[in-house]
Amino acid sequence: MLKMHVLTKRADFLKAARARRQGTAGFTLQARARTPEEAARVDPDLVRVGFTCSKKVGNAVARNRAKRRLREVARALLPEGGRPGFDYVLIGRAGATAEREFGALLNDMRYALRRVHEAPREKRG
Repeated sequence: MLKMHVLTKRADFLKAARARRQGTAGFTLQARARTPEEAARVDPDLVRVGFTCSKKVGNAVARNRAKRRLREVARALLPEGGRPGFDYVLIGRAGATAEREFGALLNDMRYALRRVHEAPREKRG
């Protein structure tokens, strides 16, 4: 079973923002593999995860509720669907994360994890 650690540093969130992302109806998932230098400093079996909601999600009560729900989704699915050596950031969506059915959020997370770990598709040109 994978161990989880919560991201707190802004630099980690910014690095994840430049990585792969997958949007769903309930939230956006960003995922990035840690560099070899970062991996040497951190336990290789560790999955790091961060949660964020902008003020567009609502007032403090709505943002906190959305983040609690995202934390529970991550706690339920990252140990089985996450990959060691990855950082994940879940971003709440306005009008969706706090109100969406929890089962639907779980399905969104399964879909997003599957998509961010797929091989990138070739662009048609």
